Amino acid sequence: MAEYRIISTCGRAKRAEFRTVHGTVQTPVFMNVGTVGAVKGGVSSDDLERIGTQIELSNTYHLHVRTGDEVIRRMGGLHKFMAWHRPILTDSGGFQVFSLADIRKIREEGVTFRSHIDGHQIFMGPEESIQIQSNLGSTIAMAFDECPSSVASEEYVRDSVDRTARWLVRCKKKMDELNSREDTVNPHQLLFGINQGAVYNDIRIEHAKRIAELDLDGYAVGGLAVGETHEQMYDVLDHVVPYLPKNKPTYLMGVGTPANIIEAVDRGVDFFDCVYPSRNGRHGHVYTHHGHLNLVNAQYTEDDRPIEEGCQCPVCRRYSRAYIRHLLKAGEMLGLRLCTLHNLYFYNHLMEEIRDAIDSGTWDTWKKDTLYALDEEHEKHTVMHQPMYYQKVRADKE
Repeated sequence: MAEYRIISTCGRAKRAEFRTVHGTVQTPVFMNVGTVGAVKGGVSSDDLERIGTQIELSNTYHLHVRTGDEVIRRMGGLHKFMAWHRPILTDSGGFQVFSLADIRKIREEGVTFRSHIDGHQIFMGPEESIQIQSNLGSTIAMAFDECPSSVASEEYVRDSVDRTARWLVRCKKKMDELNSREDTVNPHQLLFGINQGAVYNDIRIEHAKRIAELDLDGYAVGGLAVGETHEQMYDVLDHVVPYLPKNKPTYLMGVGTPANIIEAVDRGVDFFDCVYPSRNGRHGHVYTHHGHLNLVNAQYTEDDRPIEEGCQCPVCRRYSRAYIRHLLKAGEMLGLRLCTLHNLYFYNHLMEEIRDAIDSGTWDTWKKDTLYALDEEHEKHTVMHQPMYYQKVRADKE
């Protein structure tokens, strides 16, 4: 039921569409993160549709421990449960294995760890993860993997990646089995494999070749944005993306800032997700094409402008910076909601701009101009990790 078609390219950057049983996705695409079936900040499924969200991303582990995937299955699956009719991607729970490092035990069968809610012991392996995702009925299921630390030893990473490769075979077998059953919520569920290897490019490349042989529906690059520098992240992408199937979508997991996304698109990535828009929004930090603003700052007390001039999001068309700051300072939930809505719209619209630039053949110019337009504070954190052409463009314009 899935079909991936590249429409246009500029260098390694590609503009494509991905047809699924729940609708066609235009890529490059940003997936709005609704970990437990809702985006934090009081954003509804109706809101997501209004701001142009193409895919919602939820988490296998979190939905398993609360309210329970069996309950959601009996309710007709996650799409029906959250009243969302476009594609959903479910993360496998593998990242929780990484984040719960102090209370986990990894072995060949899977991982034993404790719930962050009540401390009860949980076992999750490839079969369990795929079963949970099948119960949820998501459009795209992610393979169960281990995300090794970026500072782990080469020996540990190699052993971990070998195990992840074996787990992927088991995930595929379980997925094929469940999709053949008549009582499956979504018998057309797709499976994406995950490339791991920390910052060891030789391990990454070997793993990419190995998982490409399984002819999956898509491929992700995991284990980045977990402590390595931007420069290391881009170097990994430069090395590994060429070894992933070009006729399948490529997903960079958990990334990231607008600059990160632009740089990754330039290296051939299609899919992105990150909690930054909602997490930062809940703290009053909002994105614009000239960097981010902290609306809690006193300078916005009497600022009657929208968050960004010309923005067509529901927030900017109606509310001022001053009013939103007032809500934030007063502790009103509406302030967090408005900031989150704007940020999600910004990310979704940024992806539209990216697609238009690739389609029109103006990608290189658009990319350089957009990166340059980042504000000074953002540049301080990112310019040292940008490719030399960006540093040169910035110097030329100054």
